[in-house]
Amino acid sequence: MSTSSHSPAVEAGRGMLRVVFYSAILFSVFQLVMSAFSPLSSTVVRALHVGFLLLLTFLLYPVTGGQGRTSIVTKLVGFGALALATYHWIYEADLVARAGELTDADMAVGIVTIVLVFEAARRIMGPALPLICLVFMGYALFGEHLPGALAHRGYGLDQVVGQLAFGTEGIYGTPTYVSSSYIFLFILFGAFLEQAGMITLFTNFALGTVGHTKGGPAKVSVVSSGLMGTINGSGVANVVTTGQFTIPLMKKFGYKPAFAGAVEATSSMGGQIMPPVMGAVAFIMAETINVPYVEIAKAAAIPAMLYFFTVFWMVHLEAGRAGLKGLPKEDCPDPWAAVKERWYLLLPLAGLVYLLFAGFTPMFAGMFGLALTVVLIFGASFSRHLNGTSLRLIFWIALGLACSAFAKVGIISVVAVIAVLAVLLALRKDGRATLRVAVTALVEGALHALPVGVACALVGVIIGSLTLTGGATTFAGYIIQIGQDSLFLSLVLTMLTCLVLGMGIPTIPNYIITSSIAAPALLDLGVPLVVSHMFVFYFGIMADLTPPVALAAFAAAPIAKETGLKIGVRAVQIAIAGFVVPYMAVYAPELMLQGDKGLDATLYVVFKALLAVTLWGMAVVGHFRSPMNVIERVLCFVAAATLVVALPVTDEIGFGMAALVLGWHIWRSRSAQALTV
Repeated sequence: MSTSSHSPAVEAGRGMLRVVFYSAILFSVFQLVMSAFSPLSSTVVRALHVGFLLLLTFLLYPVTGGQGRTSIVTKLVGFGALALATYHWIYEADLVARAGELTDADMAVGIVTIVLVFEAARRIMGPALPLICLVFMGYALFGEHLPGALAHRGYGLDQVVGQLAFGTEGIYGTPTYVSSSYIFLFILFGAFLEQAGMITLFTNFALGTVGHTKGGPAKVSVVSSGLMGTINGSGVANVVTTGQFTIPLMKKFGYKPAFAGAVEATSSMGGQIMPPVMGAVAFIMAETINVPYVEIAKAAAIPAMLYFFTVFWMVHLEAGRAGLKGLPKEDCPDPWAAVKERWYLLLPLAGLVYLLFAGFTPMFAGMFGLALTVVLIFGASFSRHLNGTSLRLIFWIALGLACSAFAKVGIISVVAVIAVLAVLLALRKDGRATLRVAVTALVEGALHALPVGVACALVGVIIGSLTLTGGATTFAGYIIQIGQDSLFLSLVLTMLTCLVLGMGIPTIPNYIITSSIAAPALLDLGVPLVVSHMFVFYFGIMADLTPPVALAAFAAAPIAKETGLKIGVRAVQIAIAGFVVPYMAVYAPELMLQGDKGLDATLYVVFKALLAVTLWGMAVVGHFRSPMNVIERVLCFVAAATLVVALPVTDEIGFGMAALVLGWHIWRSRSAQALTV
């Protein structure tokens, strides 16, 4: 018997999809209204932000984790979580008046909210992060019974619940504030650009510029992922978007599946340190250390370029070693034709960069970039129906003048322009297709925000517990004690902490944990503030490439049709030279534009870093102009290592060894070629 398309089960499924669809749109609209007009207090916005995150999580994720069908009870729990969030809105004045004194209703709402945040994180990310956070909360509740310096004075359940569920240093702390104000806007910004065809623009540009060179398909992955990183700071999201095209392309031209997946994973993770947007951690870092976001972007600029140079160089060497060619020149698209077709999509990105570097807040810049994106998408769709260049020019000038009222009237002028364009588009069939693209972007943005937002909420448990008990000071004391004898050992300990934590948790909670306990210790040891936090951030990214649990590698696994472990091993080999960059920044802060030694010192350190990365890549791959022997590889490794340490003697040794090994290898390669001829 055939199953009717109108069976109760199918209709129920469609109904559930509609609930998710409209809930996601409502979430996005709520965030846009809050960002544009700020009608509610920050505390209420954070609570409702978490409420929407919990609602969508329980609508989408079943008990066993992973997206799929959820039970009716689970869905009701999701709506209940949103209802609990309104408690902070309804009783806002009362909660402020009795701060620290919780009623029975407060206790019930607080405990249930904490439990739901833990469960939501478990469903999305698995048990690792919730278990780590549970340990920290257990320390707050029972740490008074621990021996020696680990013990604290003791805190009651009401104090812990008040700290975690009602204070501004718990679930609704800085990470949630950043998620609700900055991160969501930039995720939505990236979603609109992706839906408008930015992925196609970046991919075609990368194909046209490097696709025909040696190892072209892999270089396309590096370039396109780097460009995507400018609008989308999520490494895993980059893997599953650009990787759908680049990984099969690399495999087609002879790259092994593990290497193809590793190149994409390594390139995509670099998006989190690629200005101007970077990853969510950059916004959290700016709030945590109270510096303008532009300072974080400036500090990340040179390390980001070195990171992508590293991956590009490793791909080039691997292609030479394996004899892999590029795509035929005639099969590669014209990069400038791709830019000409979708050039207008670059305007919001340019505007965003200008505003960030002009000193405007990330929220203002993000809102402006998003509004400009929508105006350009709608305007480009409508202008196609205008006959004649003159008419189109008049339309764009009028549109620009209407939007310029933003300077005097505010965001309401841009909202009015978007509303008028939406009405005009709704009157045409292809215009309605453009409106559907915008609606899809609203939904995709909300869904992409779930892992980031839930992680930000849950790690508030760690921050709240450490703030309440002072536990971070104890751990930092051990690092400082080690660092008094050796700064290098402290750095290694911090790096290992980041890598081990990152095996089970995403970059955001990894950074928040290690920045709470390790970064202050590095600061006390003389490492500049921004450098100490960037050191932690950098290795949090590397953790997503490090086996046995490498999130980016496992995201690439189903596309490459290879195990995540093999991809992770190859990813570490590709990124191995990048592991040296944070250490160089500690010993030479000019690499992150810190310190006061001037431009000459910065250029010198950058040259030294480029040389070290080049040598390290040659040592790992074992190829340059021709295959390298063991002695050459060892000399390359030692020369690179000496260049890391900021001492004049070691610099001279490193430069001398580099000149020796490069000169010898080039002479030997030319001699071998002459003999073959």
